[in-house]
Parts: sequence; C-alpha cells; structure tokens
Amino acid sequence: MADLHTNSAELERTEQVYGDDPLADRETDHYRKEYVRTFVDKWDELIDWRARAESEGQFFIDILRARGKERVLDVACGTGFHSVRLTEAGFDVTAADGSANMVAKAFQNGQARGLILKTAHADWRWLNRDIQGKYDAIICLGNSFTHLHEEKDRRRALAEFYAALKHDGILILDQRNYDAMLDQGFSTKHKFYYCGDKVTAEPSHVDEGLCRMVYSFPDGEQYTLNMCPIRKNYVRRLLNEAGFERVRTYGDFQETYAEEEPDFFIHVAEKSALHLVRWGGVKEDGKTDIRDVTEDYYDSDDADTFYSTIWGGEDLHIGLYDTTDDIRMASDLTIAAMVKRLPGLSEASRVLDMGAGYGGAMRTLVRETGANAVCLNISETQNEYNLGKIRAAKLGNKINVRHGVFEDVPEEDGTFDVVWSQDSFLHSDQRDKVMAEAFRVLKPGGHLIFTDPMQADDVPPGVLQPVYDRLQLNSLGSMRFYREVAEALGFEVVEQDDMTGQLRNHYARVREELLANYERLRENGSSAEYLDKMAVGLENWVKAADAGHLAWGIQTFRKPA
Repeated sequence: MADLHTNSAELERTEQVYGDDPLADRETDHYRKEYVRTFVDKWDELIDWRARAESEGQFFIDILRARGKERVLDVACGTGFHSVRLTEAGFDVTAADGSANMVAKAFQNGQARGLILKTAHADWRWLNRDIQGKYDAIICLGNSFTHLHEEKDRRRALAEFYAALKHDGILILDQRNYDAMLDQGFSTKHKFYYCGDKVTAEPSHVDEGLCRMVYSFPDGEQYTLNMCPIRKNYVRRLLNEAGFERVRTYGDFQETYAEEEPDFFIHVAEKSALHLVRWGGVKEDGKTDIRDVTEDYYDSDDADTFYSTIWGGEDLHIGLYDTTDDIRMASDLTIAAMVKRLPGLSEASRVLDMGAGYGGAMRTLVRETGANAVCLNISETQNEYNLGKIRAAKLGNKINVRHGVFEDVPEEDGTFDVVWSQDSFLHSDQRDKVMAEAFRVLKPGGHLIFTDPMQADDVPPGVLQPVYDRLQLNSLGSMRFYREVAEALGFEVVEQDDMTGQLRNHYARVREELLANYERLRENGSSAEYLDKMAVGLENWVKAADAGHLAWGIQTFRKPA
C-alpha cells in the first residue's frame, strides 16, 4: 500500500480511475482513486446536512451520552457531518479518514461553522500507527466499512478499532441493507442517510462480491463507488470474532424492524461486558455480582419481550388496582400517586430516576410538571428503547438517559430536587449504599420517593427462597430496614404507606396476562422455558404475599434543609 503521507497526487486528482473492466476493481485500496476532489466537493449535495440532521435526530448523541462516552474517534469522517455534530454537542472528537480529500473537506466544513476540527489522515488497517491514544468510542458511518473488499482487511480494521478503544469502549458501525439488495433487488426510502432530494444514488451492478453505486447530480455529473455488499449477520459475526462482547443492531435508528425494511443497519458493539470493570470494585472468587445478573436479565430477549408486551413498553412497575384491573392503567395510577406526594415541581426542578426501566414514569412526570429528569438504568436494551420514546415525544431537551448502577450514581453531590425509584432497589444487595447515594445527590430539602417489593419486617428464615429465585435475588429489604437506614443517613421520614395488597393484586394480574398471552409472547421472542419459570415465580410471590411474608408501599424521605 502507498504511504499515506505522500498524498499530493490524490489531492490533485479530479477524475476517477478504473481499469478496463470497472466491475473487476474489487480491491480495498481502490477507494483512494474514487474519492477525487471533484466528487468530494459534491458530496454534501448528497448528504444534505440539514435534512440528515432532522432524519437522524439525537440517535448517535444519545447513544454516546447514555454510556458516558466523551472522547470519540470518527474513523470515516467524510466531509465532517458527524464530527461537526458531535463536537457541537460537546464531545471531544478526532476526525479521520482514509481519503485525503475527505479530511481536507471536513476541516473546511468545520471552519465554516466556527470549529477547528482535530483531523488525521489514516487508513483503518494501520490506525494505531497513525493515531495515538485510546478512545471512549469509535464511529465508522456512511456505509464506509463496505469499502473493504477482502475479509483479511475487515478483520485487520476491526482489530485496529478494538485496540484503539478503552477497555469499556464502544464501536458504532453502519452498512447498507445489502441483504435486501441481494435477495430482493434495490429500493430505498431515500429518507435517513442520503437526504439530498436532487441527487440519486442507485446501483448499476450488484452481485455477491460487488455493489457498484452510481451517484447522479443535477448538473449531469456522475460518479461511482465500488463496494462489497456484506450481509448484516456476517458483520455481526466479524464483530464478535474481533472480541466485541455484545452487538446490538438497529435498522434506520430503530432497534425493532423487519429485515427487508431498513435502508441501513447500525451496529453498536461493546468492547467489554466485564461489569466489574464498568461498575468498579472487586468481588470474591466464585461469587456472582447481582448487578451482572440484573443487567443480563433485563437485556435478554426473553425479559424484554415479556415486560414490553405485558406493560405496553412504558414501564414495568407495580400498579394500584383499586379502580382498575388493567396493568397499564394501574401502573399509571402509581406514578400519579407518587407525583401527588411530592412538593410542587417546576421547570427548574431536577429529578433522578434510579432504575428507570423503559422510562415511562419520567416521561409522564416531565410532561405534567415541566421538570428535568435523568433516567439512570442498568439495562442498555431498556435504555435504547427509552431514548427512542424520548425522541418520539420530543423530550430530548428535558430527559437524559444514563447507563449505570445506583450504588455509584454518576452525578454530582446536591444536584437533584427529587430522587425517584420504582421497584428497583430489590436488585441491589447493597441497599444501604443505594440510599446513601440518594442522600448524596439530593439538594438540602430534597425528597427521596420510592416503591420496592420487600419482605415483611419479621419473616422466618428460608421461606422466601422461592420468591428470590424468580429474579435470582439473594435478599429483600423491608419497611424497618429502609426506615433505619434512612434515619442513620440523616433523612427525615415523611411517610411509609403500606400498600402490600397492591403487590399481591399486581403479581396475580401479571400472571393472568402471561397465561392469556402465552402464545403471543412465544411468537414475539420469549422462550417457553422463561415463560414457564416466570409463571411459577409469580405464583410464588402471590403465595408469599397471602402468607404475610411480603410488603410494598410508597415511601417518602426528606433530606433536611
């Protein structure tokens, strides 16, 4: 390969170069002969920055912010669209590309918007030679990965990406929906990626080894790109084999999609699923960290399908059944009852939801009160769903989503007026630390309000093991436990409203809905093993409540002013 530092010929070239048979040009290095200056100068007509920003929304910004990422390497920056957007959103961005013309254009576009982009000319296969340091995230967007025609180059590039990421870094990589193109022929909504309404981008040739795209501009000029039409599951496999431990795939910015519908797939790959690295601390040899169990449980297809189906994808909390037997409505009534117990919230108020699930409570609270909210949650599956609902509700300026645990809240001391939680603290075996974190982040005079499935104050040893087994718990809190811990921290007890009957009613109703929708849940993705175990587990909770061994209610504590 030519030395990337001797690129003057590339910068001066104005005509694309192909061999006698363009369909035979299927080598990775050929991209440098395609992105000539005249083509790059027209690229923004194809993208249409304004329309692209509207179609994409906050998708990539939300994904990065929710995971606490700050330092981002854009390895296929093109003319700078994402590098500029992320820089304007406050990220520390380095813009790189294998095309010298693209890097130059990106820098110019940044200047035109009052930014001085950090730029680098780098081929992915030698990325760590040309770019130093470790990054929180790498983005490889614009169908760029499909310029790699040889599998050895794809594997080499992914290895370089992996090495350039910090231990908990993520890679965001997209591709055209070549599956549909190869199997059904080309079609496009021309909506999400190439938004210029006067430019066409269509293939002139497609086979299993080549997709030759033709870009036609209003002035009659045409340019072409030869790319390799790699399939979605093949890319996912390569990501796993490169060492990425979890890969989540979206279609046109939506996680749920029909395979043939999206124009583009977007893969979000985590370098490490080592939760202790993420959460901090050390565990004893052979001892399972309950946070690992909780995250894996709620991220599973089984659990996600079950909770989103039975609760309607808004939340997954215990409801109030005095006036309804509908789970969705009962859950809304719990939220309303909790809001009513709080002092008046305003647009200046900040609320932290510890264990936010699908985020329905905060979306409701923000719409009704105008307050600002942070949804802290351990499940990335739920977080991504929540972000989608926030975008759809146009509440992105009012609600932030953070991926993390409530034993170590990633927020400053004394910055929230309210800490809120619904049926989440049971998932921690360090509930005293959770309460301490709530106290720490509350402003003086702020309120902690929460519900939690608990055991009664005095329960015979061993009787609750069947209850623990449903969610792989090792203990439960109690009214007395929370009161004593709260008072030891300095909280004032405002109210502990015992509403245990609602817990019994709730689990009975959920079990009824599970059995009534069993086949639907199976069709949507829950396994029979999961559902059968869930049915038994719910029955055990109902029996334990009937025996007087469980407790539940709305609890409110105040941090002294």
